[in-house]
Amino acid sequence: MIGGLLAGCAGEESSGGNGGGSSDGPGNITLYSPETPDFTKELASKFEEVNGGKVDVQYAGTNILVNRMMAEKDNPQGDVWYGGGGILTFEANADKGIIGAYMPDEAKDWEVVEDGIKLKHEDDKYVGVEVFVLGFAYNTELVKKEEAPKTWDDLLDPKWKGKIQFANPAASGTSTLMVLNQMMQRGESEGWEYMEKLVDQANSMPDSGSAPTKAVAMGEAHIAVGFDFMAYEAQAKGETVDFVVPDKTPILVNPISMVEGAPNEKGAKEFMDFMLSKDAQQILADWYHIPINPDVESKTPLTLENVKSHAVDLDIDWVNKNYDKVRNEWKEKFQ
Repeated sequence: MIGGLLAGCAGEESSGGNGGGSSDGPGNITLYSPETPDFTKELASKFEEVNGGKVDVQYAGTNILVNRMMAEKDNPQGDVWYGGGGILTFEANADKGIIGAYMPDEAKDWEVVEDGIKLKHEDDKYVGVEVFVLGFAYNTELVKKEEAPKTWDDLLDPKWKGKIQFANPAASGTSTLMVLNQMMQRGESEGWEYMEKLVDQANSMPDSGSAPTKAVAMGEAHIAVGFDFMAYEAQAKGETVDFVVPDKTPILVNPISMVEGAPNEKGAKEFMDFMLSKDAQQILADWYHIPINPDVESKTPLTLENVKSHAVDLDIDWVNKNYDKVRNEWKEKFQ
C-alpha cells in the first residue's frame, strides 16, 4: 500500500490547495468529529499554530453527526467532517448531499485502491488519513493473554457472558462497522443471529465508540470491541489494557471530507491539506494511530505490514445499498 505511492505526504507542510495559508488566513473552521476530543483539539491547535485561523471542534458520535449534517443540508453549519469508524459511513453518505468534493494535492496521484485497501473516494468525496484495525481490547488483570478471544466467534463463549462491551451501532460508527462486517461475512440471516447472541453477552452498549475500551480499563468489562489505538492510548497511560487483532477483521482507512456547502470552504480545504502534512501525521502517530504517511513512525506496535494478513474484504457496493437498512433493522431489533 505504501512505499512510493504516498511519498508526497512526506513534506513538512502541505503544498496543495490552500494548505500554506494566505494573507487573510483560513478564518474560522468548524470541525465535526467523533474522534477523541483531546486528540482532535491537539490537531486543531497545531493547525492554528501553523496556518492561523480558529478551529472549533464539535464532538459527537458518528451517526449523530451524520444526522446533524443531514438536518443542516439546507443551511450547513460545519466545514469539515473527520473520522467515523472508517470509510463505510463516508461511502454510505457520499451521494446524500452532505459531502463536498475536494482532494488534497498530496493524494491526487494515489490509487483509489491499493493492496485491497480503499485509500480515497473515486469522486474525491473523502481521503484516508490513517489506518484503523477493528479488534478486541481486554483487561490484562482480568483476562490472561492466552485466554483472550482471537476470533469474532470467540466472543460468544459463555465465559464472556456479561463481561463484554461494544458501542451502540445506532450512534457509533465503530459498531456500525462491526455489524456491517458480520452481515458481509456471514450473510444477513446468520449475521443477525450472531449479533443477537453478542448482544446477550454484553453488559452495556454506550453511544461512544471509545467508551467500551475505557470500561475495560476501569474493570467494568473484561472485553471491549473497538479500534486498536483506543487500547494502546489507554495502555500508554498505565492502564492494564492490551489489544487483539482478530483472525479476520476490518482494516480500513479513516477519512476526512469537506462538508457540502461549507460556510468556510477555503478553510475546510486548508484543514484537509493539513491532515496529510507531516505535522498532523506525527500527531496521529503520537496518539497511537497508524499514519497513512509511511515516513512517520507511530508509537503503536501495529503496522500495515503486520496486520494486513488479517484484513477481510469489504464489499463497498453492498454497504452503499444496505447501510441505512442495516442501521434501521438494528434499531427495530435492539432499541
